[in-house]
Amino acid sequence: MNYLDRIKASGRDANPFFRLMGIDVVSLTAGRAIVRMKVREDMLNGEHFLQGGMFTALADEAMVLAIYSVLENNQTLATISESTSFMHGARPGTVLSAEGAVIKKGRRIAFAEGIVRVDGEEDILSRTGAAFAITSNAASS
Repeated sequence: MNYLDRIKASGRDANPFFRLMGIDVVSLTAGRAIVRMKVREDMLNGEHFLQGGMFTALADEAMVLAIYSVLENNQTLATISESTSFMHGARPGTVLSAEGAVIKKGRRIAFAEGIVRVDGEEDILSRTGAAFAITSNAASS
């Protein structure tokens, strides 16, 4: 069973980080994924906003799911680079959604973008771009 099959079968329980952060998969289609997370007090920085790395992590998870949706069963991913721009902060109790989209998939590298918003709103809170190495995993075939 590959990663996406485990996500579809077990949801959040297929990924320990999803359980830790309270991330749920909202939708998963070819080349796109949306995940959702509620901001908690223990996710805040010293200014009582969501810590910046949490925006990046949420976007990363959406991008990875989006890419996995277009990979072959025996392929896996490893992050090469990732960069996030922050436009607005988020306070505790806010429900965020991140949409990951595949921008370009080659044989060895995939590029994706992740956008984080307040769930149901249009304003962008953060935008992440990343490159991922595509590798073969003979053990998962």
